[in-house]
Amino acid sequence: MSETPAERPADFDAMTRDIAEVPAVEVIVTVAVNLMSAAAVKLGLTEEGDKHKDLDEARKLVTALAGLLDASTTEISSFHAAPLRDGLKSLQLAFREASIVPDEPGQGPGEKYTGPVYG
Repeated sequence: MSETPAERPADFDAMTRDIAEVPAVEVIVTVAVNLMSAAAVKLGLTEEGDKHKDLDEARKLVTALAGLLDASTTEISSFHAAPLRDGLKSLQLAFREASIVPDEPGQGPGEKYTGPVYG
């Protein structure tokens, strides 16, 4: 059974209208920043430290971020892409540092998209 417009929460229509007004670049950058933030938490880089540290989850998030940036760099301009690439590299280096047995260069999270990352 589907909802009629009158049965939808009032915010649903507002959210749909709002997202329609957001440029694609802003959506891509927002998703990238959310992936970066989540990866930082899973790497234990927040004030809470190791409480939420999970390198398996961090690997997935960093790889997803690298894939997103690889696919969208030409779409979002270097103005937006450069700081996101810098953040990605920092996360990749933090992952290597947090790993008990670091990945070989080129085998770390997202490195299939970025190439090997060196400190």
